Amino acid sequence: MKGFIKEFKEFAVRGNVVDLAVGVIIGGAFGKIVTSIVNDIVMPPIGLLLGGVSFGELIIPLKPNLTLNGKPIHTLAEAKTIGAPVIAIGQFINVVLDFLIVAFCIFLLVKGINWLKREKKEQEEPEKTTKECPYCLSEIPLAATRCGHCTSVLDAEPERG
Repeated sequence: MKGFIKEFKEFAVRGNVVDLAVGVIIGGAFGKIVTSIVNDIVMPPIGLLLGGVSFGELIIPLKPNLTLNGKPIHTLAEAKTIGAPVIAIGQFINVVLDFLIVAFCIFLLVKGINWLKREKKEQEEPEKTTKECPYCLSEIPLAATRCGHCTSVLDAEPERG
């Protein structure tokens, strides 16, 4: 049992697991923000254009003859009240928009990270420590005065990069 607990402890505090946990928590919070943007900012104007209906309440009734108090059902809440089978098209479109916004934000984040990595690689070019032998074209140290491969005598003054 002690070995199991020790193994679990090593697993749980490993860097990748902690990074993953932080990512999941931040992702969940970000998802709530996106959901709020879609439901509270984007969809109300669209619902207004569609005749003042809350967009998330849009449905396609599968049994159009069902009524609530003698009136046909038009919203998801009314359909749930009587248990009517409906396609919740408004909810589906909300979820698709949530996904598209999250996917676009992640795309921009990854694109930015890749750009930063590319910039960092360009800045970190290592200092040249070798040169090419003019006789055998082998790589030799910059300070060498004789080639270690063909033993040719090189310039007395080594090239400094």
